[in-house]
Amino acid sequence: MATKKKTPAKKPLKKKPVALKRKAAAKKKAPARPARNKPESLRLRAASPGLTVNDINRSVAFYRDVLGFTLGETYEEHGILLGAQLRAGAVELWLSQDDWKKGRDRVKGVGCRFFFATAQDVDALARRIKALGGKLLHEPETQSWGMRDIGIEDPDGFRMTIAMPVKPATR
Repeated sequence: MATKKKTPAKKPLKKKPVALKRKAAAKKKAPARPARNKPESLRLRAASPGLTVNDINRSVAFYRDVLGFTLGETYEEHGILLGAQLRAGAVELWLSQDDWKKGRDRVKGVGCRFFFATAQDVDALARRIKALGGKLLHEPETQSWGMRDIGIEDPDGFRMTIAMPVKPATR
């Protein structure tokens, strides 16, 4: 009668969790970070400007209907719109109704310009904005730094540039 040879039981291998393997691989590939400034410099991840406007309903309509932002959160008091969040991609704008405590003749938008980057065709955006009654400060222009942009002014005089990268001309 043939006897079966018993093989010793194998110890289970201890596996490193996948996250640890990835972390170790990333350490090997990642270049060394430069030393941080002392004192440490400010590092931001996003910006969400807030604009005080003369007529919030008119401004919401402009940013939503003319520029193409979507309406997010709103703030109302006694059924009156006082604040609104508008989104376009990763960008947020917050609008608030002026309470007129600093006077009704307070000028808005002076000395301030917002720069927005997009992958969309700014020529098509310009046509759309004009067709919907928006005011262009300048028609689409290709800039020497490799962007094609348009200038826009909102109903309160806040100015913005929307720019898209352009491919370098091939020779």
